[in-house]
Amino acid sequence: MDIAKRSKSNPLLSPSDLSPGIDGMEITCLLNPGVFRLHDKTWLLLRVAERPKQIEGKISFPVYNESGKIEVLSFDKEDPQLDASDPRVIKYKGQNYLTTLSYLRLVCSDDDINFYEDPAFPPIFGQGYLESFGIEDCRVATMEDGFYLTFTEVSPVAVGVGLITTKDFQHFDRKGMIFPPHNKDCAIFEEKINGMYYALHRPSSPELGGNYIWLAQSPDRIHWGNHKCVATTREGRWDSARVGAGGAPIKTAEGWLEIYHGANKEHRYCLGALLLDLDDPSKVIARSEEPIMEPIAGYEQTGFFGNVVFTNGHYVDGDIIRIFYGASDEVICSAEFSINEILHSLRK
Repeated sequence: MDIAKRSKSNPLLSPSDLSPGIDGMEITCLLNPGVFRLHDKTWLLLRVAERPKQIEGKISFPVYNESGKIEVLSFDKEDPQLDASDPRVIKYKGQNYLTTLSYLRLVCSDDDINFYEDPAFPPIFGQGYLESFGIEDCRVATMEDGFYLTFTEVSPVAVGVGLITTKDFQHFDRKGMIFPPHNKDCAIFEEKINGMYYALHRPSSPELGGNYIWLAQSPDRIHWGNHKCVATTREGRWDSARVGAGGAPIKTAEGWLEIYHGANKEHRYCLGALLLDLDDPSKVIARSEEPIMEPIAGYEQTGFFGNVVFTNGHYVDGDIIRIFYGASDEVICSAEFSINEILHSLRK
């Protein structure tokens, strides 16, 4: 049941539309933007993934070294100790590496179709050892006191959730890792509930449990506790392997509406909806039986990693949710949903 109304201009952005931000690299993928409104424009905080131009017989990729500078590692494709079966991650001598280095980059638009860069707004690069494999998939929560950016920090030892705050996207305050490994997909609610802040997040526990959506609360958006699991995977369904939060939950008269991603064991990513209680968001009122969006367009089925629709950003205009999403881990697209239509689908 795909009820998304895709933009006729999709894809809006492709890797060839931007120049590389790292010397000597090329842009491989544009992925999963955070979204916010500022100065009467729509802004996307893109995840940009770059790597060196590949040479026949070699796999090369960038990392930050101990001094914080980018260096390129290169391995022979025929090396028996190399596992390059996944285009996103390679394993060499027991160590995992990402095939690209990601950072965050701002583009804006007056019409939600044509996006461009403003040189006054700088990109955000990883810093320090815990971001030495890059930073990814930023969610932007628009709060009364500014913007709260939650993103995935990737390093040889960990995947965790980092936090940056800003009021203008020109000056940034880095708060460090707020959810420890293994964790990602953190979406902060944009207002307090009964005097506390809340966030959805996705710890992973493959030995006992799984890739589930959890809820946490905080007095200050830095220190989080009282964790509760709100959504698990469902065996044999479209979301059987992993689930994770999208953008900030949307307040409706019927509850907090969260658009989330789910993937099956074939790594096919779709979108569904959760409806959480307004006063106690650990209570799930309803959940999509079928996806509200599936990878059915050609640009969603074929790319760097095909059969993927993945969103972590949107804005709301009346009944309309306009999402911006990554398709096939390569291009940026947009689509619209009706809040009432989603809520109606959850009542069935």
